[in-house]
Formats: sequence, structure tokens, C-alpha cells
Amino acid sequence: MPMRNSSDLIVIGAGVVGAACAYYAARHDLRVTVLDRGPVAGGTTGAGEGNLLVSDKEPGPELQLALLSLRLWRELAGELSARLEYEAKGGLVVAHDAQGSAALRDFAARQAAAGVVAEDVPGERLRDLEPHLAPGLAGGVHYPQDAQVQPALAAAHLLRAAGDRVRLRLGEEVTGILTGAHGRVRGVRTRAGDLLAPHVVNAAGTWGGALARLAGVALPVRPRRGFVLVTEPLPRVVRRKVYAADYVADVASDAAALQTSAVVEGTPAGPVLIGASRERVGFDRTLSVTALHRLAAQAVRLFPVLATVRALRTYVGFRPYLPDHLPAIGPDPRRPGLLHACGHEGAGIGLAPATGRIVAAVLTGDQSPLDITPFRPERFDGGVER
Repeated sequence: MPMRNSSDLIVIGAGVVGAACAYYAARHDLRVTVLDRGPVAGGTTGAGEGNLLVSDKEPGPELQLALLSLRLWRELAGELSARLEYEAKGGLVVAHDAQGSAALRDFAARQAAAGVVAEDVPGERLRDLEPHLAPGLAGGVHYPQDAQVQPALAAAHLLRAAGDRVRLRLGEEVTGILTGAHGRVRGVRTRAGDLLAPHVVNAAGTWGGALARLAGVALPVRPRRGFVLVTEPLPRVVRRKVYAADYVADVASDAAALQTSAVVEGTPAGPVLIGASRERVGFDRTLSVTALHRLAAQAVRLFPVLATVRALRTYVGFRPYLPDHLPAIGPDPRRPGLLHACGHEGAGIGLAPATGRIVAAVLTGDQSPLDITPFRPERFDGGVER
């Protein structure tokens, strides 16, 4: 008979990545406790647009992770019906001039060689796909694999679908990591008491670095702030996820200063979502009028029809950023029993299922669905902190 406060695995973080880790671990018959100091999807997940993208990713390990995740999201959408608000809408990346169009085609060709479906669209055909796009754009690439979910719903339904093998404890902050012989993890400490498990997953998102420090290891996760504008409900004037090619460069940038590159998409409910800004300002939630003005202007440049549309609200979130733009996924050899599943930056919702599958494979000794060497958490090794 298991102890009331023990489980096979403790997942710290009830965002979509933590929920996916819990879901796949439970499917392998592990008993899981999910802890969060706030509500389900109360951090980065709740402030996200639900992007499931391959269009913005260079060929390499993150793209392979994204392709695996897209397959898994399609499976989950079938298993969980319409509750995720999964929409295989596709993406359209556009270029304003001939030089940008040539660069975009070259980028798409390299992606296609890595398994991405990328369809060249001449400038004169862009409005066949998006009738309200601005005239005169030089060209674009259509990415039919891009999709979307409602992120808070996705996290909640993944946790629910895991069944009674998952215990959810909200409003409980982890204050320490319990260790035993040879520094091995044996559970966590909260203000409500100790919880025991031989494995702990750090799925704390933007706070993943702070959680790692509690375990005595270094993981340089930093917050990267972003804003999203939400318009009044509209007819479906934007059919896909549409953005200009400079968005890809912004995603890959290390700059701390404000960057904006509009990503415009319609939703089934009617409002149009307009992102994305990026800046490193710590956890400052102050509204940036400059960022919002830039996003609005860039959105109107893509879709002039939005010029007279009202923005009803805005929200802010923090992406968990690691210096090399790759997440930390897998076991931490510096602290046996600790696994990481954080640092996905703005791609966490898209990459969550693959991350959960990898974590479950590590825990059960199954073969990993892909090579996790590029995501090893000790690549930033600062050693064990005493």
C-alpha cells in the first residue's frame, strides 16, 4: 500500500509541459503528483497563443522535436476530441520584397530537406490563401503543418485525461528538494509538508532556473517578456497564422532590447490575436505602450482591414529562455533523480507532447523517440552548488 504522500514521480509545474509529462508518465502506469504554486496554466501557458509551429524553426534538434510533437498533438486531438480546440489551420510566412522572398524560399528549402512541408506561394497568389492580406507582397511560403490549440484547455484536459494516476496539488509552492544518499532526489518540501518520490521533474517554466537552484544545480533560465493584443470579435478575416519573415530572426535573436514582429491569426471565437514582442526585462509586467503600438502597426501593414478594428485587451507573459534557444529535457546527472523539462521559450506549447514522451521514456527505460543529447541540462554546467 503506497504512502499517502508518496508517488513514483513529482512534476513541478501545471502548465502544458508539466501536464504532458504527467500524462505520458501516467500512461506508463506511474503514479504522479503534480504541484504548482498557482492554478493550472497560471504561468507562461496561460499567456500563450497556443502555437504549434514548424515554420519558424531552423533545421536541427528543435525542429525534429517540433515535428514529433505535431504528430503527437494530432493523436491527442483525436483522443481528446474537440476539447483542446485543436485547429490545423496552417501557417503563411510572407516577404515584403524580392530579397526577403528569396531568403524565405532558401530557408523553406532547407526545412523541406528536414521533413517540413513547405509550399512556395508567388506574390500574386498570396491573396488566394488570405484575401485580406495587403497587396504588393513579394511572395511567401505556406506551411500546412502549423496548427494551434487553446493552451489552458490543453493543459487542463491532459491532466484530466491522465486519470486517477495523477494527483493535482495547486497553491503549493516547493520550498526545497529533498535528497538522500549520494545526493539522490527523494522528494520535495512544501509549506504543507514533505512529498516523497524517487524522481522529480522540473517543469517550472520561467522559474525553472530557480527550481534548479533549490536542487543545487545551475540552469540559466531567464524570462523573456512578450505582449499579445486581442481584438474585438470579427468574421474570419485571417484564416491562418500569418507573419512576416523577420519573425524567424527575432525568435533566434539573443538581443535583450525590445523586438516586435507581428504574428496575426484569427480564432474560432472571432477575436484576432496579434503578437509577438520580445524583451528581457526580468519579471517586470509593466505595460509597454511602445511594444503594443509597434505590434498594431505591423499587423495593419499585413492586414489593412485591421486599421479600424478595436483592440479590446492585451496580456503579458514570460517565455522561459535559455541562451542557446533549446530547452533542457531529460535527467540531470549532477543530481540523480532530477529531470528537467523547461526552457522551451515561446515554443513550449508546441513542444510539450514530445517533451512528455521523452521524460516518460527516461523514467521507464524505454527507447527515447529521438536523440536528446542536444537538450541535456548539464550543457550549461556550473557544477553542483554547495
